[in-house]
Amino acid sequence: MVNVIDYVPGTTLLHRLNPVTKIALAVALIASSLTADSPIVLVALLALTLAASAYAHVMRQVRSFLKLLIPLSIIMFVMQAIFVRSGTPVFLSITNEGLMLGLMVCLRLLCLALPLIPALVTTKLTDLANACVEVLHVPYQYAFTFTTALRFVPVFSQEMNAIMEAQTARGVEYDTPNPLKKLRLMLPLCIPLLISSVGKTDATALAAEQRGFYLRTRASAYKRYPLAWRDIAALALCVGLIVLGIAC
Repeated sequence: MVNVIDYVPGTTLLHRLNPVTKIALAVALIASSLTADSPIVLVALLALTLAASAYAHVMRQVRSFLKLLIPLSIIMFVMQAIFVRSGTPVFLSITNEGLMLGLMVCLRLLCLALPLIPALVTTKLTDLANACVEVLHVPYQYAFTFTTALRFVPVFSQEMNAIMEAQTARGVEYDTPNPLKKLRLMLPLCIPLLISSVGKTDATALAAEQRGFYLRTRASAYKRYPLAWRDIAALALCVGLIVLGIAC
């Protein structure tokens, strides 16, 4: 199973950007998609995200995430097309404004969800935390909490799969095509997963305290994260994307 936020090593320009610059690019794409009112702009932003993902060789992770997003996008499109009554009727009660609004909702959802994937999978979480502390002056405790939460996502996903496989071996039918029945079968799994997560959190906190977690400062990291010329150019692109979203 592909974990969408696992680090993918590489030597591309996206890999070599400062971690803070990558997050700034993702935030600029998200902000631009929120302010843009044109489907052409949203398609362009989505194409830029996919092109960056293909360039960084992380399309496998993006495709894995799209498997979750596309069904949700289709449901939202259908709901908008059915329930929006304003506009000119196209087919039965479906109007042109409903179709356009559904298209905008789908594109905006993809533009909001995808930019963080190439930014995260091309960055080591340790580098992300240290760069936020050094460049953005974020307290290390907050940066560590954020990156640790991201690090636990694939761990909990693997544990959930292991619990489901154990239950499947006991005869529980998780491969049922009925989504409501599948949801009802998965709800009881939250209890053992919650117990396991509490245990892992307690062990992580104990290990961090024994390693001098509260003594950590900006100067404690052995690696520095200066902004290079490519980071300045990328930040200029961030400003351009935000201006594009506001103007369109």
